[in-house]
Parts: sequence; C-alpha cells; structure tokens
Amino acid sequence: MRKMAIGVAVATLLALGPAMAQETVKLGYIDPLSGGGASVGEVGLKHFQWLAEQVNARGGLNGKKLEVLAFDSKTNPQEAVIQAQKAIDAGARIITQGNASSVAAALSDFVTKYNERNPGKEVLYFNYAAIDDSLTNDKCSYWHFRWDASASVKMAAISNYLKNRPEVKKVYLINQDYSFGQSFRKLAAEMLKAKRPDIQIVGDELHPLLKVTDFSPYIAKIKASGADTVITGNWGQDIALLLKAGADAGLQSNWYTIYAGGVGGPTAIKQSGLADKVHDIVENDPNTAPEAAQAAESEFRKRFGASLWYPRAVNEIRFLESAVKETGSVDPKAIAQKLEGMTGGTFTGGKGAMRKDDHQFFQDMYLRSFGPLKPGQKFDEEGTGWGWTSKGKIAANDTIVPTTCEMERP
Repeated sequence: MRKMAIGVAVATLLALGPAMAQETVKLGYIDPLSGGGASVGEVGLKHFQWLAEQVNARGGLNGKKLEVLAFDSKTNPQEAVIQAQKAIDAGARIITQGNASSVAAALSDFVTKYNERNPGKEVLYFNYAAIDDSLTNDKCSYWHFRWDASASVKMAAISNYLKNRPEVKKVYLINQDYSFGQSFRKLAAEMLKAKRPDIQIVGDELHPLLKVTDFSPYIAKIKASGADTVITGNWGQDIALLLKAGADAGLQSNWYTIYAGGVGGPTAIKQSGLADKVHDIVENDPNTAPEAAQAAESEFRKRFGASLWYPRAVNEIRFLESAVKETGSVDPKAIAQKLEGMTGGTFTGGKGAMRKDDHQFFQDMYLRSFGPLKPGQKFDEEGTGWGWTSKGKIAANDTIVPTTCEMERP
C-alpha cells in the first residue's frame, strides 16, 4: 500500500508538472554577469527583473507570471550558447541578450538551428543591445528581433551631426577588436568620407575586447595624432577606462560615442573637465523625456542606484505584452508572427515599429552631450552634478536604413 501511495503521488506530480510549468512564462536572460562585462550585464538584469514585476502587477502574460532566469554568458559566444541550452532546458521559450554582437550572432544561429530541429518547441531571441548590422542583414533570422538601433543608424546620426561642424578636421577612430568594433570603424570611415571628405582620419585603432586595463598608451597615440575628435563604439569597462585615461592625460578632444553613459563613463567625463565635449547617441534623454518616462526613471534610480540605461528593454517587454494580449497566446510562433510589422508607443512617448523585412526596430533617437546640469534639468549621473543635454532629435522615420536581409520564414 505504501509503495502504491508513493506511485500515485509521483504520477500526480508528473501530471501536474506541465500544467504548473504553463503557469509561468520564463525569459532567459543571457549576458555577462562576471568578468569585464559584468557591470553592464548586472544592470541589464535589474531592468528585466523590474519590468517583469510590472508585467505581473498588470496580470502577467495572458494570465501567466513572467519569470526572468539569469545566465552568465561571460561575453563568450560558445559559453552563451551553452547557457541558452540551459535556459531552454529550464523552460524558457524566449531568451534575451544584448552585450557583444559576436555573442548575438552565435545565439541567433543557435536559436535558428534549434527551432529547425525542434518543431513545436520553438524559441524566440530578443536582442536589446547588440547592434552589428549583419544581424539584420546577411545573418538575419526569423526568430531574432532587435530592439536597439543598428550600428549604421547610430553612425549615420553621428556623421550627420559632424557634417555641419566645420571645426572638426582631424578624427581618431578607436574601437574594440571584434565584429561590432570592426563594423563600426568601417561605417565611420565610409560615412565621414561621403559627408565630410575634407576630414582627415589621423588614427584607426583596434584593441582587445574587455581586456585592456590601462588605456594610457592608446591615449598617448591620440594626443600625438593631433586629433580634435575621437569616435568610438566602446562599451562596458572599455569606454569607462578609455575616458578615464583621457582625463588623466588631459586630452581635450571632442568625443562621439554610443555608450559613454555606461557605468563609470559619466564619472570619468566629469574628472576630465570636458564639459559638453563628450556625446552619445541613444533612444532616450531623461531630462527632456515625457512625464511618465521621467517618473519611471526616478523609480528605477531610487530602487537600483543606476540610470535607466535600456529604454529599449522597456519597449521589448511592452511589445511582447501587446503581442500576447492581441493573440491570446504565449506560443513563440504566434508572438513572432504578431511582432512582424507591429507598431506602438515607445518609452519616450514616440512611435516605434518592428520592420517585417528584417526584424529591426525603429524609434526616435537623440544626440546628447554631457556637462553641468542646465536650469530645469533634474537628472544628473553617478552623483557628479553633471547630466545629459539633448543636442537634437532624429525622428524614427529619418533613421530608416535599407536591409539586405532575405528572411526565411517557417
């Protein structure tokens, strides 16, 4: 009788297992939680945990709780694929990642092949920050959706701004030596040549990804070149340490970046004394954002002690929530089909759209500079008393670039 009771209990648990699993939608977060990329990976995780709380407070996804499962990619493509399989084994049908385009390419390829081998058990890959153009061009995948602007969009915005600044005469390019950094330097050279052929590129440097601890030799080269402007796609510790080395050496060049707002970046800029000479291109400017976005920014900063770096993560989860609501399903195939061509409101109050052709999201973008807070500004960064000031808004329709993607749909 005792054996029979145990057998019945086990059978009951096995029967309930799938039903219990269906009560939760699991999102696998795969980003660096150790090593040089941990500073951005940890804050990214906080974003998604915070967003999951909000979704669940609104009733979840089709009545199911959204749960975030964290996995450490170690900024390594092979390790990320291992972690993606672990996420799937743990029940995740959606994975999200953002740091390092080389990792993104590996994950996109893995998810595409996994779905081919496992019909009926498909997985979606939401990319919130890896911006190499190839991901929505020759390496595009039906199962990959990118919520950040691509490298070409961001470089187009920077080069369009520099086109009308005649004081810019000598530019130094310094980037991380991997797929995105190599792509970004190429885009910079091509777009500057097309829009400002008079600009002289006096340096073009690549350095190891997240391995340099002292950038002073690189800064010495920049100073020796006579560059009045530095353009870099560096992120994580590589932008913070690069700016710090520039500050220590008294480098007075203008900087045009994508990720100067990351951990340590604002502090290094303040130390350099380069008021309004360090710029970035982003999808949100908290000091000019609408009231609802500023309220969310304040809440996030109070809870986590960090800026809301990833409004695109907010857009990602909002669109996921809408797709589930409109389809009445949490099935990845239904969600993917609904997201194609989907439009909706963004965190900053504008309109965003997920292009069907390549699954690239388009939204308003802002070019900003960093310096002492201006009258009426409420958000400083890292307790420096300095904040970001918008230099111009690029409407979503003006950020659209062509794609070479030849989408293979299931």
